[in-house]
Amino acid sequence: MSSHPTLAFIGGGNMASAILGGLIASGTPAQHLVVVEPFEAQRLVLTEKFGVQTFASAEAASTALTQATMVVWAVKPQSFAEAAAPCAAWVHQAVQVSVMAGIRSDAIARATGSDRVVRAMPNTPALIGEGIAGLFARASVSSTERQQVEALLAPTGALLWVAQESDLDAVTALSGSGPAYIFYFIEAMMTAAERMGLSAEQGKALALATFSGATELARRSDESPAVLRERVTSKGGTTYAALSAMNTAHVDTAFIDAMQAARQRASELGDQFGSAGR
Repeated sequence: MSSHPTLAFIGGGNMASAILGGLIASGTPAQHLVVVEPFEAQRLVLTEKFGVQTFASAEAASTALTQATMVVWAVKPQSFAEAAAPCAAWVHQAVQVSVMAGIRSDAIARATGSDRVVRAMPNTPALIGEGIAGLFARASVSSTERQQVEALLAPTGALLWVAQESDLDAVTALSGSGPAYIFYFIEAMMTAAERMGLSAEQGKALALATFSGATELARRSDESPAVLRERVTSKGGTTYAALSAMNTAHVDTAFIDAMQAARQRASELGDQFGSAGR
């Protein structure tokens, strides 16, 4: 972010740390970054790791919050209303960026006094700069402010804008929760490896390399995943046997149903937290 505006973070946990680390690495001066974090141990970690200024409360950070052009909300959704109340007097001039699940933009606008709200749904690979985040901006957010949000989040990985806020529920189901699905399959492959006489370590090495390699192949290829799958599936061969077993067990249908369940739960969480800030 070339102009290095003052950025304030409400909450200093893992996702905030991922964003802070990316900003520092890309050249944002630490003195332009402030964090409101109530837990002393975490404040010490942030200060030692990034050199940013931290505060235990919004009141203590009031001057910095008033100067902030962007405020990043990185608290647990159930803590948002409590965290926002003491901040509202100081942050209404800023663009509000939320990385919280469930809290809808209208609730954030009410709680902060700013209608310039961008919601981001990142995932845990953001911690190593390999994530992807779905983004939604309210109509009051300008194109320049969108670009500033992109610059803020770019170090965490890829970005994908969606046209309507409800689309973030689908993003949550696919990529937000998605890493857990991959870990689930890796666990299953490790279990299968042990049952077939390999060690868990060997199974893990094979599974990780296979997921990584197949993903990169799909990324580089102009062909669809379906075509790539067909290329390694000879009728009567080993891959055919495995996929036939999966089809008989309706694994594809179960997997799609699982993501539909995740999307439904994301919507329910939005309804549950929709009154935040009222």
